Amino acid sequence: MNAMPKHVASSTLKDLDWNNSHLIEGDAAEGVAALKQADGGDLLVAGSRTLVHTLIEHDHVDEYRLMVFPVVLGSSRRLYPERQEKLVLKLVDTMSFDSGVVVQTYHPA
Repeated sequence: MNAMPKHVASSTLKDLDWNNSHLIEGDAAEGVAALKQADGGDLLVAGSRTLVHTLIEHDHVDEYRLMVFPVVLGSSRRLYPERQEKLVLKLVDTMSFDSGVVVQTYHPA
């Protein structure tokens, strides 16, 4: 992972110390749209519900990979943002593991 290029969307960070990290400056949705136009391969969002909500609102998500763990914690925040229109997804792949974790892959329909 250290060798992989990383693009960080942040309104507070100015300097990135992690190897091969690049700051998305300005509007995150515009920055991600520019990255999608470049020939840099797949983009993965890790650990930012806020960024995912922004990308969903701007129709910048091509694939959803949902990992379902066999644990109920009792409370959580919404995975998807509030929307006026329905977001219809098509199941394209499912993988299950001995641990009970299931990974479901969806594309926008």
